[in-house]
Amino acid sequence: MFADAYETAREFTRPVVISTRTWDGTVNSSLAAFVILNEFGWFATAAHVLSAFFTARQQADEIAAYRENPSGEPNPKWITNQSFWWGWDGINMAEVHVRAESDLAIGRLEPFEPGVVNAFPTVVDAGHLRPGTSLLRLGYPFHSMQATFSGNQFHLPKEALPAPLFPIEGIYTRQIRVEGSILPRFIETTSPGLLGQSGGPVVDIDGALWGIQSRTHHLDLGFSPRLQRGEEVVEEHQFLNVGIAVHPNEILDLCDEKGVRVARG
Repeated sequence: MFADAYETAREFTRPVVISTRTWDGTVNSSLAAFVILNEFGWFATAAHVLSAFFTARQQADEIAAYRENPSGEPNPKWITNQSFWWGWDGINMAEVHVRAESDLAIGRLEPFEPGVVNAFPTVVDAGHLRPGTSLLRLGYPFHSMQATFSGNQFHLPKEALPAPLFPIEGIYTRQIRVEGSILPRFIETTSPGLLGQSGGPVVDIDGALWGIQSRTHHLDLGFSPRLQRGEEVVEEHQFLNVGIAVHPNEILDLCDEKGVRVARG
């Protein structure tokens, strides 16, 4: 059912590798996703995907102050180096705009050559959000992308590329409001978002964009069966793991606010 939607969405879905090196020399990498919105290199992702970028900017002043006057103990988890690999070599984030309350970020990549992406998403109109609609979520779970650091730069393992795109199906259930908000900011699906799918698209069978994957909620089902494990009886709390994605209205509204052209449908 989703084969055509997968072929369409894989064109505008790309991996982003986030690598950091901290003061104590620890190197960490994580893999997420982003959506190319138009031919000018504008993209959308979950705001939390960019947390290392903003944290490093905030900590830069602390690091500079310590290096100028090295008194006390440095924070071993200060980010001293950080890198975002945006699906291609030589591509950088030229600007970014964040709506934190919706976990949404849009930005622009450069240089961005015409033709590197052959299809762009159409953001669905909120009036078409019908509970019970089957949706597809894409991203890059179950894949390791650990960088190394030498020569003052990060190096990605060659055998780890290209990152395999992984689809998972769910049913649209409802719109989610947050405290203090009149309008819904998120949509919910019956399948969870997986690690590595943050920032990736949630699309329908036509490949139209319904949301940007944000996080997973664990809904308590209200029963805890008892299981015998050896000589011990334990309670197993049961949960339904549901996916939470940024509402399409939030995507359109932020794009309109920043003058970013996107297709609507």
